[in-house]
Amino acid sequence: MWTRYRANDINGEGILGENINLKRIHILNVPIDILPEEDFEDTIRDLLADKGQHQIIFLSFDAFLKARGNNEFARTVQQASLVIPTSKRIVKAAKFLKLPRPVRYMPFNFVIKLLGTLEKTRNTLYIAGMKPAGINIVSTNLRDSFPGLRIVGRCAGFFKADAEKDIILAIKKAAPSLLLGGNGIPGKDRWFYRNMKEFSSGLFLWCNDCFDIFLGKKQKISNEKWEGKSYWFFKAVKTPWKFWKVFRYMIYLIRLLVERIKKKP
Repeated sequence: MWTRYRANDINGEGILGENINLKRIHILNVPIDILPEEDFEDTIRDLLADKGQHQIIFLSFDAFLKARGNNEFARTVQQASLVIPTSKRIVKAAKFLKLPRPVRYMPFNFVIKLLGTLEKTRNTLYIAGMKPAGINIVSTNLRDSFPGLRIVGRCAGFFKADAEKDIILAIKKAAPSLLLGGNGIPGKDRWFYRNMKEFSSGLFLWCNDCFDIFLGKKQKISNEKWEGKSYWFFKAVKTPWKFWKVFRYMIYLIRLLVERIKKKP
C-alpha cells in the first residue's frame, strides 16, 4: 500500500513540510514517488517554499537494481526527497504488485519543465559539469531559452580533488534554488549526498545527458522511441555488451513474484 511521504531530510534533521503532499510507494524496498503531471509545478513550488534541502533522483532500471543493495547510492536514494522513475519496468512492477502506478518521466523533459517552473517563480540556477568550453555554451543557451531564470553561477566538471572545497564554497555562497549537475561531477548523484551538509537549501539534481543536449552534442530521444516498446532494445543495440543484464532481469522477476506471493492474504 502507498503512504503519504514523510521522511527525514538529507541530513536526518526534520521532515518534509506538512504542505507537501507526495505519494510514495516502495518496490522491493526501493522508494518511488508518484508525481502526476498536473501536480508538477505545485510540488516544485512547495519544495522550494519548504526551505529544506531536497535531492531529486532519476531512477532508471539499472539504478533501481543498484538501489536495492547496501551501498552509498542506495542511501542516496533512500534520503532523496523525490525519486522519479524513468523506466517502464519500474511502472510495470508497481502494477504487478498492485501498487499505485508512478508517473514515468523522460529526464530531459522533466528538467525543461523544472527550469520553466523556476523561471515562472523567479528562482535561481547554478550549473556544474562538463568541460569549461562546454559549460559556458550551456549557460548561454539556457539564458536564451529561459530569460527569466537567473543563473547565479557555473563551474566545469572533471575538477581536481583539491579544487572541490572551493567549488562547494562558491555554490554555497551563490545559494541557488536549483543546483543542476551533469557529466564530469564525481560520484554523480552521490556527490550531492556526500556534500549536502555544506550546501544551502534548495533543489539538487544530477542529469547525465541533459547538458549534452543543451550543448547540441547529443540529440534528444524522440517521444515515440521513449514511449515505444523498442526503447530498451534501442539502448541494448547501442551497447550490445550489456545483453548479459537479461539474466539479472530474470532474477529480478523472480523476486517480484516472491514479493507478490508474500502480499497475498
